[in-house]
Amino acid sequence: MSGDSFGSSFEIIAEAFSRTAEKYDSFAEDHPNQTRMRNKVYAHVERFIPKGARILELNCGTGTDAVELAQRGYSIHATDIAPGMLERLRHKVAKLDLSRQITFQQCSFTELDKVHNAPFDAIFSNLGGLNCLSDLSVVIQQLPVVLRAGGLITWVLMPPVCLWEMAEIFRGHPHLAFRRFSPNGTPAHLEGLSFTVYYFTPERVLRWFGSDYDCLAIEGLSVITPTAESKNFAKRYTRLYQALSWLDDQLSPRPPWRGWGDFFIITLRYEPRGK
Repeated sequence: MSGDSFGSSFEIIAEAFSRTAEKYDSFAEDHPNQTRMRNKVYAHVERFIPKGARILELNCGTGTDAVELAQRGYSIHATDIAPGMLERLRHKVAKLDLSRQITFQQCSFTELDKVHNAPFDAIFSNLGGLNCLSDLSVVIQQLPVVLRAGGLITWVLMPPVCLWEMAEIFRGHPHLAFRRFSPNGTPAHLEGLSFTVYYFTPERVLRWFGSDYDCLAIEGLSVITPTAESKNFAKRYTRLYQALSWLDDQLSPRPPWRGWGDFFIITLRYEPRGK
């Protein structure tokens, strides 16, 4: 993808997410399924990234994760390309008096050389923000600019295999059931604007990272529980949801389940080995 293509595509994405920033936060309220998903991500982060670490967050959105991680003892530099999203974060930082723990900057993850205050102890990205790229090597090749040697990467990405979506075939929705398998990405529509989303297997992601990064963990996120878009299932079918959540917890760290789901979490350590 050329620089011009990045620019035009990201301008659309920035505008779409700026338009939806208020709705984004509202949708997350009273959302037990999304809360569970985020808490699993935070637990994963805490297993690998020590408290007090300086974390660069990519595609921070309205700052939900930045605020939570700051309150859990991390220092966050949050970045996003959508000014509307960052404005929501600005209000949260002021309201919660978190200016010492959270800084923020409008910046694309394709231009990490512009990030302030590098290098960091860890690079974090949640809930598929990086899936708007067809090739993650565009970001990975820039990580040495912002990540110290021995630093950690924890990214939450969307894989092709999502069993919950694939079950839509039984409801007569084949396009939805198999949309993630399109080799050229899947059109996404938000606030009247369109852009493309791409899906990656963990194996493909590891190939992009190469030999300078050691994989520490891969964990499926909502392997058999509903997707992040499902707000009401957990409320309507409480006992079934609890049973699925228990089974999901058992399966999510194990192959092949760990590479399936609405998302998967991957953590790597940067160990530059030279040439």
